[in-house]
Amino acid sequence: MLSWRDTSNPEGGGAEIYLEKVAAGLVARGDRVTVFTARYPGSRRREVSGGVTYVRYGSKLTVYLWGMFLLALGRFGPLGHADVVVDVQNGLPFFSRLVTRRPVLVLVHHVHREQWPVVYEGFMGRLGWWLESRFSPWLYRHCQYVAVSRATRDELAELGVRRAHVAVVHNGSDPTPAVTPVKTEHPSICVVGRLVPHKRIEQAIDTVEQLREEFPTLRLTIVGTGWWEEALKQYAATHAAPDAVEFLGFVDDATKAAVYERSWVMAVPSLKEGWGLVITEAAGWHTPSVAYRSAGGTTESIVAGESGLLVDTPDEFTARIGDIVRDDVLRKELSEGAAWHAAAHTWAQTQHNFAAVVDATARHTLVAASD
Repeated sequence: MLSWRDTSNPEGGGAEIYLEKVAAGLVARGDRVTVFTARYPGSRRREVSGGVTYVRYGSKLTVYLWGMFLLALGRFGPLGHADVVVDVQNGLPFFSRLVTRRPVLVLVHHVHREQWPVVYEGFMGRLGWWLESRFSPWLYRHCQYVAVSRATRDELAELGVRRAHVAVVHNGSDPTPAVTPVKTEHPSICVVGRLVPHKRIEQAIDTVEQLREEFPTLRLTIVGTGWWEEALKQYAATHAAPDAVEFLGFVDDATKAAVYERSWVMAVPSLKEGWGLVITEAAGWHTPSVAYRSAGGTTESIVAGESGLLVDTPDEFTARIGDIVRDDVLRKELSEGAAWHAAAHTWAQTQHNFAAVVDATARHTLVAASD
């Protein structure tokens, strides 16, 4: 498995959790799994965790060159002689098809059309988009794909990837204790995810400040870290009251769960989400989300009007969060709907479906299952 990050990377997110879960499922049934990924401060070059071998070389960008080089030479353990190579395309693929004759499965969470000019201005952004939208579909034209949502499958089809080559394997969700979550006495909103520009967390900060006129004790808790963190802290300092926004940074699973549990609603202003794992994570703690319909995968991780709300504009984003905070009945209905929706998506099912696609890929059989 070739991935630019793993879950131990401080900048890891939902895509990395998905990879870890499906890797664990493959190991549980007796497969040998190697995950190749980039190094980060304090990381080990090679280690085994949960039965999965992790090999780390390179930086955020050079990891792709290292991946191609080591795959071509068969230099990092079982992956060099793999039955299947899983190429995780987070904007850029690992171009594995250029250096191996082994069957390749391309895992895509979402298409980065809108994100390239936000993260990389000018030529680099245009080059990245060309590689993702033109070169990659051509290079992997005979390969099996896995998309984490039907929305992503549709986007891949727009780029020329054949629908018959794309299987949809949704994210799962960890089970939560069968207890009634304890919410804060004051109105509370959370944001959970990587702190990068395309997550548009500034909109959540603006929302809190606008709603504080009506709800003076409203608080926003931001969980996560990333290279945009300092910019966000400066934005909060100049656009919100001193006690309105709290940054927790990178936290352990127990702390993250506690934030989900106590929050009234989660804000997901992200420009793009292949699925939005944090949405179903929060939903398991009876916390509904408000997200943008245009983000794509949110139309599946949220059942609009039942487990959360979908919006189209920044004004509507603020208004609908206000509705949930204001309306006890609406909040209760969405909270219960969120819990039911989360319970319907299990990692066991995700692992089963992903393994089936891996097996078909090893047999050179294309799968286009809907789930």
